[in-house]
Amino acid sequence: MRILIITGEISGDLYGALLVKRIRELNPSYHFIGIGGPRLRATDAEILFSAEALSLVGIPKPAELKKYFFIYRKIEELLKRKRVDLVLLVDFPGFNLRVAKLAKNLGYPVIYYVAPQVWAWHKNRIKILKKYVDYLFVVLPFEEEFFKSHGISVKYYGHPLLDVVRVKIPKELFYEIYGLDPEGPIVSFFPGSRESEVARHLPLFLKVYEILKSRNPKIQGIMCKAEGLKESPLWEKAKETLLVLENTQYEVLSYSKASLLASGTITLEAALLNTPGVVTYSLPSWLFFIAKRLVKVPYISLPNLILGKKVYPEILQERSSPFELARALESVMERDGEIKRELEAIRRMLGSPGVTWRIAEEVIQITQGLKNKP
Repeated sequence: MRILIITGEISGDLYGALLVKRIRELNPSYHFIGIGGPRLRATDAEILFSAEALSLVGIPKPAELKKYFFIYRKIEELLKRKRVDLVLLVDFPGFNLRVAKLAKNLGYPVIYYVAPQVWAWHKNRIKILKKYVDYLFVVLPFEEEFFKSHGISVKYYGHPLLDVVRVKIPKELFYEIYGLDPEGPIVSFFPGSRESEVARHLPLFLKVYEILKSRNPKIQGIMCKAEGLKESPLWEKAKETLLVLENTQYEVLSYSKASLLASGTITLEAALLNTPGVVTYSLPSWLFFIAKRLVKVPYISLPNLILGKKVYPEILQERSSPFELARALESVMERDGEIKRELEAIRRMLGSPGVTWRIAEEVIQITQGLKNKP
């Protein structure tokens, strides 16, 4: 069984890689070919293009569009040559919904894992999912009912982060390795997983840290650099001001008194570790103006959406001054016990561990059914 898999963002790349590993553990005869980031590249999947080549935010440059359509045409050629038996798309709707339509029109079964957030915006995509996707696997508790209400075949087994988010380095050892003071509170900063997000958030986050440090000299700052981000003068500047770490985000979150989080999957990871935090996000003014009118949900962070209330303060765009963010972090640190109690419900609402195994078993069942068709 040959499966075309396409992942995009860092989170989707993680979920896709986990699923490939689980399927291959259950049945080593499955072969995966497609597009992926660092996690998928670390599996035995055959990678045609890196997912980073497709990362677009805002209005793309002509060179980016040229690359985007070149990759799309190569995927089209692959499908027309019948080199795969099934298409598995993970998140990344801007590209993957186009591929879903293409694949379905060419007669391929289409599985979509991690649904586009059509309950928030781009509701026109519901029709595309209904028409071109055969099996939809969702990862948020309220999504199952939402998609069923629109007549879409959907399965919910829980969130794959339940299989991933765990601390591996004990607190004492972590403090010793990085020369941290056990008596000083840690405030951590997560500026995003895209270069453009880092460019907008990192300088702001450094100012927030300087304000907090001036008010409480015992505070220790850690800036987390997402996997796959390039070194740059911005990161060099950060290293002059505070500790910059990679690949230890769960330890950093777990041992932080509070975290400043650029909205994204990291907010849910923080919630699963019971870390008090403040969520922010900054866009170019014109893009924020458009997004504000398109997005139809009361919150932008996943924990708040899942819980149906504002547990994490959300400070966006024009309100996200360094002083406003610093004040919010100080407030969160004062209320950390209350916030931790609120966050405890998240894990229960997201199901039980073994999510990726259950989805892997379902995918294998689907493919076996395809084999048995006359």
